[in-house]
Amino acid sequence: MNHLAFGGASIDGGLYTRITDLAQHAPSGLNTLVSYGTDYGLGVFAVLMLIAWWRARRGTPAAMAGALALPVVVVLAYAANSLVKALFDEQRPCRTLHTVTVEACPALGDWSFPSNHSAIAAAAAVALLLTDRQLGRIAVPAALLMAASRVWVGAHYPHDVVAGLLVGALLGWLLIPLARHAGPAVARVRATRLRPLVAAR
Repeated sequence: MNHLAFGGASIDGGLYTRITDLAQHAPSGLNTLVSYGTDYGLGVFAVLMLIAWWRARRGTPAAMAGALALPVVVVLAYAANSLVKALFDEQRPCRTLHTVTVEACPALGDWSFPSNHSAIAAAAAVALLLTDRQLGRIAVPAALLMAASRVWVGAHYPHDVVAGLLVGALLGWLLIPLARHAGPAVARVRATRLRPLVAAR
């Protein structure tokens, strides 16, 4: 399927170039910070998921089941988003439009729609929000910043990151309640030698 089915640059190419132009006139320190964030920011969600698992050891078996499912949800979101991406051949905007970007443009064939970074971040954020509300309040703005950073550095159109956020959020919202049904299995594990992995004491 051709990316023109979505209109490609005609959807929000103008907004994209305004953002990349703004980035070019931003302080170099800010662009360095955003570059580090967009390259390594997904690690924040890994740390939050680890904290969620640790905190869930004091919770119910259903809560622990949800915490254990967090990385699975993220992997499934990435896989689903990659399947959607394979249906479209939307070139990266930095290859379609004449603009200078903060980061080097990804290689040809590395399609743009939807954004994998945004899908992963949104899946983690929504799953964390449903598992541990306090951690979710950190993860949700972090996911939005991750999505915004992908446009700022020139890697994606705005509609790419919006679609990625929707894919990830939907899967997080659907899968965590399903995972919580595995609470009885976690309760059985708590009666074995593996108890320290799923219970505080």
